[in-house]
Amino acid sequence: MGVSPMASLRRAALLGTLALISVASTSLASVATAAPARTASPLCQVADLIPTGSSSGLGYQCAEAGGLLDLPIGEVRATQPSLGYDEVYYKLGRYTLGKDEINKKFDDWCEANGQEEAASALPDARLDNPSSFTCTVPVGQETPDTIAPMKTVVIGPGGVPYLTDGHHTLTSFYETADGGPNLHLRLRVVANLSDLSPADFWARMKAEKWVWNYDVDGNEVPVEQLPSGVGLAKFQDDKYRSLMYFARDIGFTPGTIPFQEFYWGAWVRDSGAVDISGWDSSNLTSYLSTVESVSRAQVAAPKDAMIDSGRTAAELGALDVWNDGKAVTKGEFGKLSAPYSNDKPGKLAYALQYKMGLPR
Repeated sequence: MGVSPMASLRRAALLGTLALISVASTSLASVATAAPARTASPLCQVADLIPTGSSSGLGYQCAEAGGLLDLPIGEVRATQPSLGYDEVYYKLGRYTLGKDEINKKFDDWCEANGQEEAASALPDARLDNPSSFTCTVPVGQETPDTIAPMKTVVIGPGGVPYLTDGHHTLTSFYETADGGPNLHLRLRVVANLSDLSPADFWARMKAEKWVWNYDVDGNEVPVEQLPSGVGLAKFQDDKYRSLMYFARDIGFTPGTIPFQEFYWGAWVRDSGAVDISGWDSSNLTSYLSTVESVSRAQVAAPKDAMIDSGRTAAELGALDVWNDGKAVTKGEFGKLSAPYSNDKPGKLAYALQYKMGLPR
């Protein structure tokens, strides 16, 4: 197939611009007395003329720290080798078996996209058709409060986006029928380290604790073996990570640091602080009992106790009182305990109901 004259002219103009930028950059470099810590690639100066993404060859190396990056979720790389499958099963259960007036998946997408929550959805609304639903905060009217819950990426060598928060959410979108790898979502850029070598990049990621490269048994996983993207099949199932998800706001406050539940999960696995040998993860009563035992142990731990990797209980958000001081039938634990037959089932009920329908 031939190239159109207009396309040829556009390409020629672009190459000419890049050549001028390259010459100017070289000249400036020869007289500069001090270089900044990070200088944008000359290509980024004509970013509007160049497509972004994995197909462009540039990746997302022009993304700026603090910016919001729109991309297909299939293009992100993982920074952890496992997921708590039951958290994903809860979300998928809520999306497919939910009793909400507006399907929870639209709330989750709007929140993750920096737009707070869903405002409306057509009867046949789909995640892959943004015109079929609306969010309470329009694009362009985001606030610090609506941006804060967004999932995050660090841009690595080659402009590759590495997900540092949101593996469970993006995997849930990936697995749902109207999601998949081509579903678009905006992510908040924490840092752009695309100018580092791979070795220096991973050294920085580890120093900042932006990677969790340990398997479900606590063994270190080489960063080269981390999953190439999201989706259940790419991850191990970490049952301790699942357990800690359901203990949120019962034994600890979530969101204080990246990979928070993994630190707590490692503590449950390795410390012997609580006996979970009788836990049956397919039984609601047993699961609830185990969540209660673990969350009460979190609250009982001294605030200066080292939980894992030098993190203290206080740093990891341990609550001062169990279930925020509410009775066992109230608060977050009361909500979690609601069976699927309830008008508002709890997260565990959704997870177990969804698992019942999975192939054996």
